Amino acid sequence: MENTNVRLRVANVNDAEIVADLARKTFYESFAPHNTEENMRMYMEEQFTREMQMAEVGAPGRTFILAYVGDELAGFASLRVTSEKPRGLEGEKAIEIVQVYSEQRMIGKGIGPALMQACLDFAREQGYDWVWLGVWEHNLRAHTFYTKWGFERFGEHLFIVGLDPQTDWWMRKKL
Repeated sequence: MENTNVRLRVANVNDAEIVADLARKTFYESFAPHNTEENMRMYMEEQFTREMQMAEVGAPGRTFILAYVGDELAGFASLRVTSEKPRGLEGEKAIEIVQVYSEQRMIGKGIGPALMQACLDFAREQGYDWVWLGVWEHNLRAHTFYTKWGFERFGEHLFIVGLDPQTDWWMRKKL
């Protein structure tokens, strides 16, 4: 991994547009090669709109962390407090890591590790005992990344992209 100076900061409502644009861009770049054009179009227009993404920034229980290399926005992570946890975490003090994305050209420059460390630090500071996330069963790069960070698979759920039902694995880590 290249040693890059990554600067992190928590996003606020004034960052909603840049977060939304980066979320949509990185999701599309990551998953368009593995889905039909029609399913991606449907997902982006119905379930992952710019307006929906903007509304998440600053919403209660949501935290977004931005990663910069120099002055360039390189990636982001988001966490969500939810009362509906997957089976295996019921009754636990757990927070969900919803997204950890970096620009494709920034992969391998330390963005992901910096964001993951920030998510874990945030969860600990907020008094959580567990972090959990969902990851597409075919995203081997992400499985490897999360496993290196000590996450273990503990279940799965359906994630619909357009008309395509896909399986996401639940992964968790004890803090």
